[in-house]
Amino acid sequence: MIRNIFTGLVVLICLTVSSAAFAQEFSGLDKSPADIAYFRTERNAPPLIKVIYSRPQLKGREVGVDLAAYGEVWRTGANEATEIRFFKDMVLGETTIPAGTYSLFSIPGKEEWTIIINKDTDTWGAYSYNAEQDVARFAVPASSGDESLDAFSITFEAVENGAHMHMGWGQTRVAVPFSVAQ
Repeated sequence: MIRNIFTGLVVLICLTVSSAAFAQEFSGLDKSPADIAYFRTERNAPPLIKVIYSRPQLKGREVGVDLAAYGEVWRTGANEATEIRFFKDMVLGETTIPAGTYSLFSIPGKEEWTIIINKDTDTWGAYSYNAEQDVARFAVPASSGDESLDAFSITFEAVENGAHMHMGWGQTRVAVPFSVAQ
């Protein structure tokens, strides 16, 4: 009987200590929440491209000046470098990019943006960006939209044999043309 009481006390103490050790404090919502953009040819079709990115917000700041500085490599979002996955070989400009997962960097400019597909993945920001790991670089024109977007946004538009990946922030708009490799 004493042994059963002792065993019960040991179990109770262990449960109390272990539940206190696993107690967590969860942080609030991220200031730049993560999002995912998919490109599919149809709603139920398998994806061709998937982009995982964080959505920084302007909050009164300006693209190219306060955020995503013109002429500097940018992670194309916030927090971790934006990740882009190609489920099939894709073409950007003249470069065929093998199916796989990459980082998506960019160099914003007033008139054009340089889009960079890079082999380094799971990196924070663009602090360790290494141009030797680039798979493709392609310049695209920058334009202006009528509506100002406070949160950086990515979406896809189907085009013949591929997609345009549209990026928008503030009034800046950029379209990146991808096509399926033949």
